[in-house]
Amino acid sequence: MQAVVMAGGAGTRFWPVSRRAKPKQFLQITGRQPLLVQTVERLSPLVEEHSIVVVLGEEHLDEAAGLLIGKDIHLLAEPVGRNTAACIGLGALYLGHLGLTGPVAFLPADHYIGDVPGFLRTLEAAARLAEDGSIVTLGIVPSRPETGYGYIKREGGPTDINGESAFQVAEFVEKPDLAAAERYLAEGTYYWNGGIFVARQDVILSEIEEHLPLLSQGLKEIGASIQTDSFDETISRIYQGLPSISFDYGIMENTRRDVKVVESRFGWSDVGSWLSLYELRASEHDLEGNLKEGNPILVDCKKSFIAQRGKRKVACLGLEDCLVIDTADALLVADIRRSQDIKGIVELLKGAGEGNLL
Repeated sequence: MQAVVMAGGAGTRFWPVSRRAKPKQFLQITGRQPLLVQTVERLSPLVEEHSIVVVLGEEHLDEAAGLLIGKDIHLLAEPVGRNTAACIGLGALYLGHLGLTGPVAFLPADHYIGDVPGFLRTLEAAARLAEDGSIVTLGIVPSRPETGYGYIKREGGPTDINGESAFQVAEFVEKPDLAAAERYLAEGTYYWNGGIFVARQDVILSEIEEHLPLLSQGLKEIGASIQTDSFDETISRIYQGLPSISFDYGIMENTRRDVKVVESRFGWSDVGSWLSLYELRASEHDLEGNLKEGNPILVDCKKSFIAQRGKRKVACLGLEDCLVIDTADALLVADIRRSQDIKGIVELLKGAGEGNLL
C-alpha cells in the first residue's frame, strides 16, 4: 500500500498561531509532534516510508525536510496551490513514475486520529476494496449535527471486510444547514466526509482524464519531465495554469465507477478551528469549562479558550464562550463559536497590506 499525504493547506482558521511561513500542519497542536509528523508516523505499520509521498507548497519544503529528517519519504512541491484534485493527481502521477502499484491512501496532513489501531484497520479494509478498481472513502460516524462538513450517504446493506462495515455510496452531499444536518444525524445513513480516499493510482489518473481533461493534460506534461533536468521548470510553468478544483467536486460527484464507504469510528477530527481544538481537548478543561495555555489569570470566566503564547501576562475577567490567543506580535479576541470566521480577519489583513502578520 502507498500513501499521498496532502500538506498544502494554509491553516488560516488558526491565525494568529498558524502563519504562511508555518501553517497548521507544521505546528504542535494536538500533541508533542507537528500534525504532519503524526500523520506520517501513524501510517508506518501499514505503509513503508519509501511508499509515502508528501505533497506540499514549495515554500514549506525546507520545513518539512527538517521535520522528516532521516525518513525515506518523497517530498513533492507544488509551485502554487491548486486544490485537492491537482494535489491528488500529482501524487498519483509521481507514485506511478516510482513504479509503485496497488491501492493508495490519499489523506490530509493536519487531522487528528484518536484510535490509531482502529484507523489502520479501517484503512486496510478500504485498501482491500480498492484493489478491484473501486474508489473507497472513509465515512466518519457523526456525533453531532455538524454544518461545517460535507456528508456521504450510504445505501444498501453492509459488507464485512475483516470486521469493518462497508456500504455502497448513494451520494456525496455538500455542507448542509442545521436542519438538514439534524435530519442526517437522525436518519443514521449519513457520514461525515473526512476527505480520506483509497484507490489505485491508475484509477485516479483515469478518472482525472475522463472528468478533468485540462488537469489531465497538464499532469501528463509534468509527468514526461519527472526525473529529468527540466522537471522544476516544467512544473513551475504548467502548474499555475491548472484548474483549481476539489477532488470531491471534480471527481467524486461525477464518477461512474463503483464507490464504497467504510464506516469509521476512530476518534477523528479535522481540527478545523480553535473551537474544534477546544472541544478535542475537553479532558484539559477546568471546572468552569476553560482551556488554558501558558499561565493566564482567569477570574469568573467560563467555557473559554485562553492561550498566553507571548511574553505578556494575559488576564481575563468575566468572559464566557471567548477565545483569546496572544502571540508575540498579534492578539486575537473572539467569540469562540465564531472561530470558523477567523479566515475573514486574515483576508482583512491581506487587504490592509499587513502581510508581516500573515
